[in-house]
Amino acid sequence: MEKGSRGMSCRGAICCIVALLSATAFSCSLAAEFHKVKEKDMKLDGSLCSLPRSSAFELGVSAIAFLFVAQLVGTTASVATAYAGGKPKKIAAAARGRIAFIALLALSWLSFAVAVILLATAASMNHGQRYGRGWMDGDCYVARNGVFGGAAALVVVTALITLGLTFATKPTTAAMASTCAAGSDTCSSRTHLEAAEADAEQPAGRSKQ
Repeated sequence: MEKGSRGMSCRGAICCIVALLSATAFSCSLAAEFHKVKEKDMKLDGSLCSLPRSSAFELGVSAIAFLFVAQLVGTTASVATAYAGGKPKKIAAAARGRIAFIALLALSWLSFAVAVILLATAASMNHGQRYGRGWMDGDCYVARNGVFGGAAALVVVTALITLGLTFATKPTTAAMASTCAAGSDTCSSRTHLEAAEADAEQPAGRSKQ
């Protein structure tokens, strides 16, 4: 019972960390949407253009950092919990659960990758574009409206899937633990029963002699 309470407290701490880091990443992404450079900020010098540096760059980089730590902590904890009991028995239900777990884990990392790509691309456009340099081929580019907002939505999706994985691994582990405990009790009871039968048969054999 004490081990179960410790497991619950550890799981709750991990979920709190993932939720807090994901919420921070979401806030940074949403704030970057309102602080990004706009077309009206562009300055022209003949055929050359420039854009000032914006705080959206720091906000985007911070969102990537917080999201990466949250994703790493959440998925590592869920995988460690799922495989803590060793290799499960070859049962159809267990196999389907394992496949669903791997699919959700892959979906979580896919959502994370798309969010990072959007944040990195939009943040780099807000790093400042000098005359003749621009963002690509000497031209100045501005992130479209909703890019940071879309990244923020993907942060929420990634966090929900990661938290779902963390909670979904609990019943499997508990079931495996209870199954192993029941199996060990059954085996021990069978061993004691066989020993008792052997002791009961020995006197009978001697009396016949």
